Amino acid sequence: MHRFRVWAPKVQRVRVQVDGQFHPLHSAGGGWWQAEVDAARPGSDYAYFLDDEDLAVPDPRSPWQPQGVHGPSRVLDHRAFAWTDTAWQAPPLASAIIYELHIGTFTSEGTLDAAQTKLDTLRDLGITHVELMPMASFSGIQGWGYDGVALFAPHQPYGGPEALRRFVDACHARGLAVLLDVVYNHLGPAGNYLGKFGPYFTSAHHTPWGDAVNLEDAGSHEVRRFFCDNALMWLRDYHFDGLRLDAVHAYTDRSAINFMEQLGSEVRALQSQTGRHYVVIAESDLNDPRLVTAPEAGGYGLEAQWSDDFHHALVTVLTGDRRGYYADFGGLAGLAKSLRDVYVYDGRYSPCRDRIHGRPVRGLPGWRFLGYSQNHDQVGNRAKGERLSHLVSLGRAKIAAAIELTAPFIPMLFQGEEWAATAPFQFFTNHDRDLGKLVSEGRKKEFAAFGWNPDDIPDPQSAETFQRSKLDWAERSQPPHAEMLDWYRRLIALRRATPDLIDGDRSGVCVRFSEEGKWLVMERGRCTVAFSIARNPIEVPLRIGSAIVLASDPGVTLREEMLSLPPDSVAVLSTQ
Repeated sequence: MHRFRVWAPKVQRVRVQVDGQFHPLHSAGGGWWQAEVDAARPGSDYAYFLDDEDLAVPDPRSPWQPQGVHGPSRVLDHRAFAWTDTAWQAPPLASAIIYELHIGTFTSEGTLDAAQTKLDTLRDLGITHVELMPMASFSGIQGWGYDGVALFAPHQPYGGPEALRRFVDACHARGLAVLLDVVYNHLGPAGNYLGKFGPYFTSAHHTPWGDAVNLEDAGSHEVRRFFCDNALMWLRDYHFDGLRLDAVHAYTDRSAINFMEQLGSEVRALQSQTGRHYVVIAESDLNDPRLVTAPEAGGYGLEAQWSDDFHHALVTVLTGDRRGYYADFGGLAGLAKSLRDVYVYDGRYSPCRDRIHGRPVRGLPGWRFLGYSQNHDQVGNRAKGERLSHLVSLGRAKIAAAIELTAPFIPMLFQGEEWAATAPFQFFTNHDRDLGKLVSEGRKKEFAAFGWNPDDIPDPQSAETFQRSKLDWAERSQPPHAEMLDWYRRLIALRRATPDLIDGDRSGVCVRFSEEGKWLVMERGRCTVAFSIARNPIEVPLRIGSAIVLASDPGVTLREEMLSLPPDSVAVLSTQ
């Protein structure tokens, strides 16, 4: 026996077809419909029929879509899997080193089971948290996952529900926590049937994807319940250790209790029930520290947020690229400010936005913010999906790694970054022909502000675009990839072994630099990091008693408190 229950306040009649047989649902009040079907059991396929329509539609809360987002849903028993992680607790986020990966391109096979074979490599590198790009079912075989529509159903081409559980269980067996990227600001254009059931969207607010998700209008209490239940499911039923909320700046919610505050509160309640520690991390370009401020202090109570200002400041210094939103960055002063203050724009005028942007960060540790030199957006949203190592010299890529892994923030690596992977990470989709054509054309128009030639932008619908983005693991042992991999290993080991690098204390961050001399020195306790992007060798004065711990170039030398740096080099030093 299985109970079918669905929120469909828009309709007057609901039937469920289970294994070919129709069964009527009865009104349960509040727009809910339900029925118990004796013949239904785990593995049974089912679909809903609304009013007198002949169209079979999947369950909005379908746990499994084995035939894709347009096919029938399948009953799933979340209790059937034999977990081995009973005593598991995730490492503290404050000491985390996060690794973001996309299942479809992480291995040649593009499956969860194949990705599982690389977990020992990540553990040995020093990674503590694996962050999966979205796993909810989306249209087609391959895609980034940000156009998911069956939010409760793991994408079947990756292996489906049981493969996802095997992956998380295997991570925990190796001491790796697992985070999941979830998308609650919009749904994909193909396979999105939610609007047939109820007011999941509102025309009162417009977004880049159309009508906004309804977080504040009539019926929003059930819409919010839908998304909160989804978040809790990933944590409870799939044993994820935390969630990354995609683009929370796209939420439109003027409620007294913001959706993010509600979600954070419910996650903490689940934490008390399960005895496990969970984290919720937001992606936001609002530069608003209230997201990670405690509710008692007027914040939303999330554990951490991405910090794009740090990324933009670092990358523009190294690449000289000032196109699009990079126009607000480009000098060492901006990088220095991001290292000290988190945000470059913290109540300052932003020329790119033509308005005052952001709010100062006060009283919050560095580990409330993620720092990165690459991620799926900043690589994949370039014309050709170029990694930083494709745009700059090996020396400058090493500088980025050193700053990323010694900054006061939680470092996050993007798959293949650690060995300067040859493969780009390009935008790819697998929609039907008509929708795919619109996506391809829209992709070219989207990047007009960057001045990129539309002909240089790979077709998202092309199979080659997807295949080109797959990592080649064999190159890790080849030059110059092996050299970069060794550099990351040493930096990660140093960070994990150095209290001054993982304490998150921003009050002790001291940065000095020279725009003209093109060098920067950051001091954190007894640790000092110095780099040069000058064309010629330079000398930088350091504290008395400094000693070189790591250097990216054999030409880096220290004599009488003067550090000699060749062009495009970096050194990490300690003071006794």
